[in-house]
Amino acid sequence: MFHIISGDAFFSGVAVLLAVVCYRWYHRTKTIDSAKVRLLLRIVFLGGLIGVVFSSTPMPLWFAILLTGLTLAWCGTLWYGATRCPGTYRAVVMLMVVSWSLAAALEFPWRQLPVTATAPVNALTVIGDSVSAGMEEGEAETWPSLLSRQHDIEIQDLSHVGETAGSALKRAKKAGIQHYYVIVEIGGNDILGSTSPSQFEIDLESLLSELRRENRQVVMFELPLIPLYHRYGMTQRRLAKKYEVALVPKRYFLSILADSSATLDSIHLSQSGHQRMSDLVWRLSRPR
Repeated sequence: MFHIISGDAFFSGVAVLLAVVCYRWYHRTKTIDSAKVRLLLRIVFLGGLIGVVFSSTPMPLWFAILLTGLTLAWCGTLWYGATRCPGTYRAVVMLMVVSWSLAAALEFPWRQLPVTATAPVNALTVIGDSVSAGMEEGEAETWPSLLSRQHDIEIQDLSHVGETAGSALKRAKKAGIQHYYVIVEIGGNDILGSTSPSQFEIDLESLLSELRRENRQVVMFELPLIPLYHRYGMTQRRLAKKYEVALVPKRYFLSILADSSATLDSIHLSQSGHQRMSDLVWRLSRPR
């Protein structure tokens, strides 16, 4: 599950697809494979496709359509017979390899931890839900509290149980943002609740627009996405680029949630989880 939700399945899926494509190209003029080998190749190829789709990797719609069309075209040339139209088959294979390789190359930068501080951060504001606010008062020392106590950072903690992008905007406007550096951990309740992708886009854009006033530095945690919920991720990435918000790849946050000792219920953090989250934000707030 971690492999899929973290987005790693996208890269392994692309690798599988390209491996099958290259294998079939290499054997295009040789004796046809046995029925068992052909069946195995179909299963492996399908597994690669499932990995790509279920990873919910955000990408532009036009590019997703292009990749889908090329993949169907490649399957069609095999069905019709690669030796009957060698020129068409060669062109489709080349486009498949180039396009899927490009997809992996374009996704790779989104996997890198961004540099978010050019000087040590001594004060910050936290916008978050129960992952940051904790489940109950006194249950565990939350990561904003740990960060403040352990590293002597002044923190305005606006996290709240059940927070969504829409309610976070109202809370931020009411309280006022006190610091230049802002951490945003929001969206989980939007995905798991009743917020539609279009409403989430409206709410998140309004929130980021508000937070970016006075040229604040905003750092947002990318949402771990369950399969087929890629529209939420597309919204995050598009708005992060639009408002120049640093986006922390979901695999960093998910690596904490994936540790059973770091969560109480696979979502909300235990004391160990809050400590790891504090360490991650501390790392983000230091120049590298």
